[in-house]
Amino acid sequence: QVQPVESGGGSVQAGGSLRLSCAATLVDYRLCLGWFRQAPGKEREGVATMVRHGPVTYADSVKGRFTMSKDNTNDILYLQMNNLKADDTAMYYCDTSPLAEDCTLSRVARLSGGQGIQVTVSA
Repeated sequence: QVQPVESGGGSVQAGGSLRLSCAATLVDYRLCLGWFRQAPGKEREGVATMVRHGPVTYADSVKGRFTMSKDNTNDILYLQMNNLKADDTAMYYCDTSPLAEDCTLSRVARLSGGQGIQVTVSA
């Protein structure tokens, strides 16, 4: 499997928005798609998971602010992040899995991910 490539991060003020992109492979055929993040000194945290053609599960901390979507034609995952908070500051990663059982917030955080993309939110 080709390693996914995350992009679109950056620095914003609290209340701002960013859209992350993830170039993956076989997006339409993978059973589990997901985003996770890791802040300095903290454990990885699952942010959003999507079962193929199914609903998205969000972490409580981002529910109502983040939206995960995908473009099957171009094999791209997106994470639209609105009303960003300082606590959202982290490296963000995406990944896919052929296993449906990986589609929990705890399991998706254990996937390999790509190189990651930094998101910094200033208060």
